[in-house]
Amino acid sequence: MAGNSFGTLFKVTTYGESHGKGIGAVIDGCPSGISLSSEDFDAEMSRRRPGIGAFDTPRREEDRVEILSGVFEGLTTGASISLFVPNKDARSKSYEILKRLFRPGHADYTYFKKYGHFDFHGAGRYSARETAARVAAGVVAGKILNPIGIKVDAFTVELGGIRVDSIDMDKIKDSPLYCPDQKAGKRMMEALGKAKEEGDSLGGIVEIRVAGCPPGLGEPVFDKLDADIAKAVMSMGAVKGVEIGAGFEASRLKGSENNDPITPEGFRTNRAGGILGGISNGDEIIIRAAVKPIPSIGMEQDTIDREGRASRISMTGRFDVCAIPRVIPVLEAMVKLTLADHYLRFQAMKIN
Repeated sequence: MAGNSFGTLFKVTTYGESHGKGIGAVIDGCPSGISLSSEDFDAEMSRRRPGIGAFDTPRREEDRVEILSGVFEGLTTGASISLFVPNKDARSKSYEILKRLFRPGHADYTYFKKYGHFDFHGAGRYSARETAARVAAGVVAGKILNPIGIKVDAFTVELGGIRVDSIDMDKIKDSPLYCPDQKAGKRMMEALGKAKEEGDSLGGIVEIRVAGCPPGLGEPVFDKLDADIAKAVMSMGAVKGVEIGAGFEASRLKGSENNDPITPEGFRTNRAGGILGGISNGDEIIIRAAVKPIPSIGMEQDTIDREGRASRISMTGRFDVCAIPRVIPVLEAMVKLTLADHYLRFQAMKIN
């Protein structure tokens, strides 16, 4: 199975299935001498860990990261870093129906057409469980970015069609949905409660902001910083759209309205979202990701079996009502991986 690796100099390969022995990541290209221990992963892994919030899957996983290689006496050695996260609460019985039926909105059908034989328990390799490995890798990327002042924060700007009216970054840490608008967050929680009662699910929009990124990150033509960020974010199974800066709104503006005037003090506005010509310009990088509703729902839906015959399906396993908020640390991690890779590439080009 190809397509398991991401990055050029700072390269991450994830492995494992949802109901296998565990999942993990192998990181190549991490500089030596960086302090790293299993405890460094705890805070970020707990943000993504299932079974915490009222609308999360009831699956309980400790998500304790084991460092198998690449660290000696508490410091990275420059060798490949291998990380492993055991699966301890997998229950495969609920997924036996997927031996013959496809879930609408999920990758069951396409995996069957591509591979024929694959692990469908808990969605196997295409499960959101795989994202735990990404969060773990993102912690290592953060070890490269933090000392140079690059900070990545994501928050919910829309959920179930309810959009924030204001953004107060101080409110995010107190919100179970990482919502910067207290009133909107309350309405979002109510909408989630209703969807859960109905056996349905909801989608939303997450905004990711990068502060402290220096100008010059990104490569011309194919490896533009915004192109790689878009790929990183879109590599999440739940994400169906990405905007950077003004995004689609830019298509409705005149050039005179969309351009960011340059002054001796810097850019007056930031419709470019911190990236021009695929290269960071020193402004805050702003990304928005459209997150689709969870496809595994309790409501009965039309589908077909593996022979193409019409059927009906409803799921009785353990599922989230919405990918938000657990997707938020994953999106932060994917942006961190992209920035760490481009920062190392930027440094490699310098003579002094």
